[in-house]
Amino acid sequence: MRDLPPSGSHQPLAGVRVVALEQAVAAPLCSRHLADLGADVIKIERPDGGDFAREYDTAVGGLSANFVWLNRGKRSVCLDLKTPAGSAALWKLVASADVFIQNLGPGAIQRLGFEWDAVQGVNPRLIWCSISGYGLDGPLRDKKGFDLLLQGEAGIMAVTGSEDSPAKVGISIADNCAAIYAFGAILTLLYERAITGQGGRADISMFDCLAEWMSYPALLELSGRPPRRSGARHAGIVPQGPYRCGDSRQVNLAVQNDGQWRRLAEALDRPQWLDDPRFRTVESRTAFRDVLEPELEDALSSWSSDEAIARLTAADIPVGFVNDLASFVRHPELTERGRWVSCEVPGGQAQVIEHPLNLLGLQRRPGRVPALGEHTDEVLGELGIETR
Repeated sequence: MRDLPPSGSHQPLAGVRVVALEQAVAAPLCSRHLADLGADVIKIERPDGGDFAREYDTAVGGLSANFVWLNRGKRSVCLDLKTPAGSAALWKLVASADVFIQNLGPGAIQRLGFEWDAVQGVNPRLIWCSISGYGLDGPLRDKKGFDLLLQGEAGIMAVTGSEDSPAKVGISIADNCAAIYAFGAILTLLYERAITGQGGRADISMFDCLAEWMSYPALLELSGRPPRRSGARHAGIVPQGPYRCGDSRQVNLAVQNDGQWRRLAEALDRPQWLDDPRFRTVESRTAFRDVLEPELEDALSSWSSDEAIARLTAADIPVGFVNDLASFVRHPELTERGRWVSCEVPGGQAQVIEHPLNLLGLQRRPGRVPALGEHTDEVLGELGIETR
């Protein structure tokens, strides 16, 4: 690691070099967080098309929305790692790096020769992070780990969807989950290295990460009380979820304790609920949800959704809108707090949501999204490799 800037700098990871042999979502999101904190992230891409996520769509100035979201602030270097010249260049980069991240398919990093033992011999201070579907040593280590497959394998679809039909989460939750744990592991290893002077290894399994998040329903299963799929509503707490108002728009309620339940009954002028033994506790309200929830929507039918939000908020009851995407992108939390920021992309500008790492003094302007191979000559020139 190079000398870090003084405390309070706008870029706390300035001076940290990250070499990312990455594609799709999990590793790119991890390395983008490092870039947002000021790290020099060098993204290695194939000369014949680069990261395949570039071509998911053409929604943002000809680039895919996915790629723009995940790859700002990086330098793109094209290397053909199957050639001696490409492999030698990557070895030089690894020797100069603080962090090496990879999420290639099963066995690919071994075939290229950049596994942990090999790179540690070249750079003993290196932080090496692998992100894979099922880990490097488990029974499914050779199985490709795509988000949809992981959601099924890890039981996400057993608790998501309606009682009759399982569903996946609408965003890449396995990738996103693994990215955050990889980000945390890398920061932890950088901190440890500052004490010991030695590098370290992180083996991040997307399955392991989802398994951690599935601990709550797993414990219920082991207790003999598995949660049932309940759509957008909570499987074990009622009322919690979207409920329809008089204008046919839904509001989200999150009533989690008896105090909130009493205030809800009073706000909706349903004092009889408080004397009904079926609704006395969280468990009993859940057991009799088929009775309670129609009564709740009947009570809300006299209010518009705006009125319900205003009245229930005034009564100190957790409530919110169920927004569509058009309402979300115009959400006052985003617009009034300046969370939409301008980002340079090849050929123009794009609006992106600012990273959520709200550290005091952290630089807010996102780095540009690189064109394929835009920085190849620049980066290899820094290593003394002639490209022309």
